[in-house]
Amino acid sequence: MKMVIIGCGKVGTSIARELNTEGHDISVVDVNRKAVQRLSESLDVMGIEGNGATFDALSEAGAETADLVIAATARDEVNLYACLMARSIGVPHTIARVRSPEYTNDLYRVKDQLRLSMSINPELTEAIEISRLLRFSGALEIDSFAKGAVELIKVHIPDGSSVDGKKISQIDTLKGRIRVCTVERDNEVYIANGETVIRGGDKVSVVAKPEIAAKFFKKANVNIGKSRDVILLGGGKVSFYLAQRLIKSGANVKIIERNPQRCEELAEALHDAIIIHGDCMDQDLLLSEGIDRADGVAALMDYDEENILISLYIKGVSKAKIITKINNESFDSIIDKLGLDCVINPKTLTGEYIARYIRAMQNSLGSNVETLYRLSEDRVEALEFRVRENSRTTKAPLSGLDLKDDLQVICISRGGKIILPHGSDSIQPDDSVVVITKHKGLSDLDDILKR
Repeated sequence: MKMVIIGCGKVGTSIARELNTEGHDISVVDVNRKAVQRLSESLDVMGIEGNGATFDALSEAGAETADLVIAATARDEVNLYACLMARSIGVPHTIARVRSPEYTNDLYRVKDQLRLSMSINPELTEAIEISRLLRFSGALEIDSFAKGAVELIKVHIPDGSSVDGKKISQIDTLKGRIRVCTVERDNEVYIANGETVIRGGDKVSVVAKPEIAAKFFKKANVNIGKSRDVILLGGGKVSFYLAQRLIKSGANVKIIERNPQRCEELAEALHDAIIIHGDCMDQDLLLSEGIDRADGVAALMDYDEENILISLYIKGVSKAKIITKINNESFDSIIDKLGLDCVINPKTLTGEYIARYIRAMQNSLGSNVETLYRLSEDRVEALEFRVRENSRTTKAPLSGLDLKDDLQVICISRGGKIILPHGSDSIQPDDSVVVITKHKGLSDLDDILKR
């Protein structure tokens, strides 16, 4: 696809990087010459210096023949106007980054008039992701497929678990309603099969409906309980959106924020949350507010260094699920060595969400990848395909298909019914099929076959 990205900041860069790996024809536009130059030199994209909300800059970037314009500047008004301008010159699809809670709440009223294909709020997206992780506090990662009907959940298997030392074929999978997908051990990741042995200390991913997964983890002695007492460190937009979702789910929420004016704003907007005015780096304050007894903690302050340091401290005094917000991707090599529970990068999440939307959009244009997650530090991909009428995968049951090695068909969604398939099951046209694999670049379901 041909697309124009307006804004070369952290969000625009993350979007460009995510989409560039998939072979799209990308132009980027920004008023900052250095930002344009840096991005165009680091990625295979064309850079244009200019105001992306103007006709001239959009034309120079080739928007008149583009399939999509993504407006990701720091200003909501500019993004919305840029999308409106892009539509006026014939761009069929537009996506706007909209951060303001007020605009986010009201956008549905004018979405049709603006003819937006999609709007995305990075802070709201991050809050949604964190709330999912806190729902299963013992989960390391949670990814959803089949419109949320099934989830791929990664957990740490403790020593002495009921599945420790067992082959997957020997494990009680609750009458086939659980599928073990991957096993990570000693910095290696394996696509699981019936002969794979699970050991204490492994990181294991399973696919199932959420309620079934909870039953399986309980039987396996994996602590997966819901976070009911949650402390949010920092009172920014992410904390606001997250508190709303957590309160709605029945959790008790405390927010600690050092800015007194922001505390007043949060107290007015979140009547069911406890707002504490104080320094999130004050260890005595954290202990007095029950950080050692909390089920979940999210470090959501403005500075990555503070989030990292306080997360390491909390890890030493609490058994809570700890989620750490980090914006700077250059910290990645350091983060991996620190042993933090869960790290969230809002900019990267935004790029991933937009890329998923574009894959779904492409589904009607030729490709049939609907959803893609990169897992285990990009060593594994989980893809959801829509099955076409002429697919070679429909010609035989799974046991009769010559599937590639290091690949597993983990789920079939058919008419709202979820099937965790066995060898005798077959793929049918119009199914949604989820595959997990170590092979990169699969763009069609037929790519799962050796020949």
